[in-house]
Amino acid sequence: MKKYIFLLFAVCFTSTFAFTQGYQLPAYQQLKLPNGLTVYLMEQKEVPLINVSVILPAGAIYDGKKSGLASLTATALQHGTTSMTKSQLDEETDFIGANIRTNSSKEYAGLSAEFAAKDKDKVLGIIRDILLNPTFDSEEFEKEKKRLLVTLEQEKESPRSVLPSYFDKMMYGNHVYGNVIQGQNSTVENLTTQDVKNFYAENYQPNGSAIAVVGDFKTAEMKTILTKLFGEWKKGSKSKSDLATQKISKPTQNNVLLINKDDARETTFYIGSPGISRNNADYVAVDVINTLFGGRFTSMLNDELRVNSGLTYGARSNFSALKNGGTFNISTFTANKTTEATIDKALEVLANLHKNGIDETALASAKNYVKGQFPPDYETSGQLARLLTQMYWYNFDEAFINNFEKNVDGLTLNKAKSIISTYFPKDKLQFAVVGKASEIKPILEKYGKVKVVEIKEEIE
Repeated sequence: MKKYIFLLFAVCFTSTFAFTQGYQLPAYQQLKLPNGLTVYLMEQKEVPLINVSVILPAGAIYDGKKSGLASLTATALQHGTTSMTKSQLDEETDFIGANIRTNSSKEYAGLSAEFAAKDKDKVLGIIRDILLNPTFDSEEFEKEKKRLLVTLEQEKESPRSVLPSYFDKMMYGNHVYGNVIQGQNSTVENLTTQDVKNFYAENYQPNGSAIAVVGDFKTAEMKTILTKLFGEWKKGSKSKSDLATQKISKPTQNNVLLINKDDARETTFYIGSPGISRNNADYVAVDVINTLFGGRFTSMLNDELRVNSGLTYGARSNFSALKNGGTFNISTFTANKTTEATIDKALEVLANLHKNGIDETALASAKNYVKGQFPPDYETSGQLARLLTQMYWYNFDEAFINNFEKNVDGLTLNKAKSIISTYFPKDKLQFAVVGKASEIKPILEKYGKVKVVEIKEEIE
């Protein structure tokens, strides 16, 4: 027992010591198959597991007028293949303890998997089948569509569930980044299996996609396996345009979108502005300053709105970064009667950030916090697999990892001042608010031109 405790202590001490010396991304190999599929391979022998992450250019930005199509297509990939029904897929993966999930986001679709190394041939074959040979079973599709319609209806009762989509539409307008990922009732109810099949044919292709495999395997062997499995995946016949590269219009004045919920006892709101793209050169510096401003429990926002004034149970700020753009927002909620005081206090904290900046003590605290949170985000094979596909999608390399602590430590007060001035908004703010319009509309008119919509209405 004493020996075990000593070994456990030694492992923890070694791990902590390694992190303090600066975390480095483990070695990996990258190759591209003739059909354009990019492959990342990283050996991690600590446990006999393998993780897979796949990323494909098939997100909601390609929905067109059929909002929710990308999301339903990603889900429907697991409704059966040419060799297995959905039930057989579920039984097979459950029997060996494998976990395979598909998903869709605003920009891309994805697949992630975790399984025992001994089952790699079987599970990788299943993954290939899901990606290359889905059948999009009509019966299963209708079940999924009904579930989604119920979910969309239920979300209309939850301000925090619907507010992000309203905010994105407000910020991006007619740009494809304003597309609602899950879709809306009026579009989802009209979607068919043929729509899904068409979307799959147009968007699920190896060129423009990447697969990362991390875990207990031999690189040379895995290269052979993946080349055999995915080498015959047919390349897209025509080049695919990146719709997200279209210009994003920026607001020219303060605007307020009030989403009326007649029975609301609280006001839930975002105060936002344009943000940054994921590969912005100042991404790390922005993260450090935002951590201090509203990215942790002891942030400036939370201290003022929760601790000192008691106006809310929590307030935070966030930069949501995409490939070709992004947003910044301050988010919180409060009782109807304290709506004005809460919004004013949030704006006051933002103004003070610009007016007073930060001092050396606060900057040091934020640096230590960010560095402390960093290594645990990239410890597991699953996290590393996802990182590799994110590197591919957002076009950044291992320097983000390997130079992270150096870049954090290199942030000076002068640089911090420049970051605040450049990326944190001063004016032309956008307010997305869910609340009882009859009570709070007169209050909101002092912040900008107010547009009122009903929460049960479609997002336009």
